[in-house]
Amino acid sequence: MQYPPWPKTAVVGSGAVGCYFGGMLARAGAPVTLIGRAKHVEAFNRDGLRMETNRFRETVPISASTDIAAAGEAQLVLFCVKSIDSEPVAKSLAPHLAPDALILDLQNGVDNVPRICSQVRNPVIAAVVYVACEMIGAGCVKHHGRGDLVIGSIDTGDGRALPAREQLDELAGQLARADIPCVISDNIEGDLWLKFLINCAYNAVSALGRSRYARMTAIGESHRVMEDAVREVLAVAHASGVRMPAGDSLRTAMKLADAMPQQLSSMAQDLDRGKRTEIDDLNGAVVRRGEALGIPTPVNRTLHGLVKLLESGKSGEGGLRAAESDGT
Repeated sequence: MQYPPWPKTAVVGSGAVGCYFGGMLARAGAPVTLIGRAKHVEAFNRDGLRMETNRFRETVPISASTDIAAAGEAQLVLFCVKSIDSEPVAKSLAPHLAPDALILDLQNGVDNVPRICSQVRNPVIAAVVYVACEMIGAGCVKHHGRGDLVIGSIDTGDGRALPAREQLDELAGQLARADIPCVISDNIEGDLWLKFLINCAYNAVSALGRSRYARMTAIGESHRVMEDAVREVLAVAHASGVRMPAGDSLRTAMKLADAMPQQLSSMAQDLDRGKRTEIDDLNGAVVRRGEALGIPTPVNRTLHGLVKLLESGKSGEGGLRAAESDGT
């Protein structure tokens, strides 16, 4: 079978998620450039990207740069920075984008696509990311589980044309060729909110308890906190008019630990390294939306407040020596 040429691909934000998906594309033959911090870029250019997955261990030759201008010739841009950096990074990326470049948003949260679109004119495709991975050293990504995407088009209300179905089909096909399972959704907003409530249940509890997912769900008290956080997010989603995917969202959320038992949330790892977290765009966003809609969110407010407390201090003292991650 004759396949179309691989698109030139740039990964903006080469943490764990960017390295995993960019690495899978590069491993399949796509020309990929990772754009990230100097310590990783030096390792990528010197030794390649080391990938340790649950199916293979390989070193993948790959290009890398610390300069966002390296995205200038890309036809596909994987946007993988933290939600707190969406607007400034999109603004710095905008002057370098080719007119036909397609942006695939691989971030946590439910409002990143309109935030990116406020800075760029290129089409932006929303994606729900399910992968457990972490950076375990300079230039080395370790994969713990899953690695699939749900993609779709979101109307940002600014009058721009939505990505065509043909673009979604072509992108899904390219991802599948790289062994990245991908589903096209006709309700991507609902799918984003499903992942959002999972993040709100797991990330902060993992961070506060310095705990991996299997342990959190095995302890009754923390399990109930997670369930209560999910119920609040569902109440806010319903009040916002979001059409959630069919099925039991609470049960779906709590079963994630079965697929990613050894995952430590990126928020836990950020705190341990003294880095900013995404708490304002996760549980904090639930609190803000709940206040606007008159929906009480005491559990999410507590999780948000406690993580902010840790974030403001010397996070990481006495904690796990966690690796750098952008995972679920």
